Amino acid sequence: MVTNKRIGVLMGGQSAEREVSLRSGQAVYRALKERGYDAVALDVGPDICRRLSDEGVEVAFIALHGGHGENGAIQGVLEILGIPYTGSGILASALAMDKELAKKVFSYHAIPVPPSHVLADLTAAATAIGFDLPWVVKPAAEGSSIGVSIVKSESELARAVSEARKYGPRVLIERYIEGKEVQIGILGGRAIGGVEVRPTVEFYSYAAKYTPGLTEYVLPPDIDGAAYERAAAVACAAHAALGCRGATRVDLRITPEGNPYVLEVNTIPGMTETSLLPKIALRAGLPFPELVEEIVREALHESE
Repeated sequence: MVTNKRIGVLMGGQSAEREVSLRSGQAVYRALKERGYDAVALDVGPDICRRLSDEGVEVAFIALHGGHGENGAIQGVLEILGIPYTGSGILASALAMDKELAKKVFSYHAIPVPPSHVLADLTAAATAIGFDLPWVVKPAAEGSSIGVSIVKSESELARAVSEARKYGPRVLIERYIEGKEVQIGILGGRAIGGVEVRPTVEFYSYAAKYTPGLTEYVLPPDIDGAAYERAAAVACAAHAALGCRGATRVDLRITPEGNPYVLEVNTIPGMTETSLLPKIALRAGLPFPELVEEIVREALHESE
């Protein structure tokens, strides 16, 4: 057993990814209980500070997706309370959640990313973008492909921007990278494997991620060894550039020539037993309960 401290599994919250977070949190909570840990499940709300105190939580396993769980806010609360927690710290969480800022960090470190434009004025958008269609239009600070659209003609841009702005004022427009979508799992600073996602719909949307049967998952990814090694190296570089720790999942597009482009780093990847990081970990010889334990071990090591 990694620790005999009381572990609070933080889940739910009020972000657009609440339902997915509840599923992740319950899976983590069950795994901890089955392994004999003293764990408590907490649906995070405005009273979270009081509840952490009332429950005697000594270590927090963060299973919150999006919103305050992934943007550094809950990490700041836990820092103030002196409670060790899983995953990345305040700054890395905030940077990873903000796609515009993350891309600037990646570019500084020469990590390949798709060309992009942050929308300030819709009337000037099409002429200011500066790269060819198709475009990917997304909120600058959301996850799980929420509010994302693929735009194939300028006439579709206004609708896509309107959809993205439901989730925040800043809209990121990226050049669509032809090729395969590959996601690399990082644990303890090293790549533990990858998965290729093949949605049956236009792209790996929220529905494609969470509707059974809409996406095929290929483990290992159907790319050659050299392309995988490049993708893994770039994923690790992105994780390190943001200052991430613990478990992350790095989403990339791989061109037909085998060149990787980083889309984003997920500092709190899905943690249901069928989520992508657990799939990757299982193929690497780390079943779900052991993966949960390893994430807790990382948190405790970082707090020492």
